[in-house]
Parts: sequence; structure tokens; C-alpha cells
Amino acid sequence: MTATIKPAPVRRSVTVKASPARAFEVFTAEFGRWWPKGHHIGKSPMSGGVIEPKAGGRWYEVCEDGSQCNWGKVLAWEPPMRLVLAWQLNAAFQYDPSFFTEVEVRFTPEGEATRVDLEHRNLERFGSDAEKLATSIGADSGWLSILQSYAASVA
Repeated sequence: MTATIKPAPVRRSVTVKASPARAFEVFTAEFGRWWPKGHHIGKSPMSGGVIEPKAGGRWYEVCEDGSQCNWGKVLAWEPPMRLVLAWQLNAAFQYDPSFFTEVEVRFTPEGEATRVDLEHRNLERFGSDAEKLATSIGADSGWLSILQSYAASVA
């Protein structure tokens, strides 16, 4: 019998000086403004991005040439406390509608601030690339830098 070790979920957090409602709004409605433009999959440069405000909604980038590239869909929409997204990008960072891992974001009040906790889980679904992807998205240049970009945009 062979044991399979699955990678742990990637967990990152930031604290923002805003209410959970404002923190949730910036994360979702203003997603295209704060997301680092270098983190995109389109052939054309990224001009923005959209998280549609409902369970079943799309999560996608908008490119400078007007094209759109799907990243996934909204699995849970629970403002202002929780958002779960299906990350439907495979190990080659290409959209695959039959593949997904999950990105859960929680917004927890802490006095006059909000702690934003992100968990990217089910990484074992990347198969033989799971450890490599976990290391990449867990690196400082992965989810941590993305959350820092988000935190800097919350006012």
C-alpha cells in the first residue's frame, strides 16, 4: 500500500483598517483595481477583473484587447463575512472548466479593523504538480503579495 501525502492548504492573512463590509466590497467589487496586473493568463495585458456578486457567478480577467479569460466561479457569496471561489486554472495556469481547487476568503472584525484570511485548498487536485504549485502560490510572490496589494487599496 502506498500512502499519498497531499499538500497542506496555502493560508495567508492581512489586516485592513476597514469594516468587514468595506473589506469585502473592496475584495470583490473592486477586484479589478487592486489585483496585480502581472498575475494574468490572457494573451493581451490585463486591464481589470470581475468577481460576479452571486453564487454561480463568474470570476474572470478582462484584457486590454477587450477579451475575457475565465479563472473560475463563485461557489459561496456571503457578504460581508465569506467568499469561496472555484480556481479553475490547471497547473499550466490555463482555464479548465472540469478542474477546480478552492479559494476561501473570510473577513473577521478585529476592533476597528478586519482580518482577511485566505485559504487555497484541495491542491492535491493538481496531481504530480501539487507540491510545485503549493510552493509557488504559497511563496511571498504568490498569495501573500496579492493580499498585500489588496490591503494597500483598502481605504
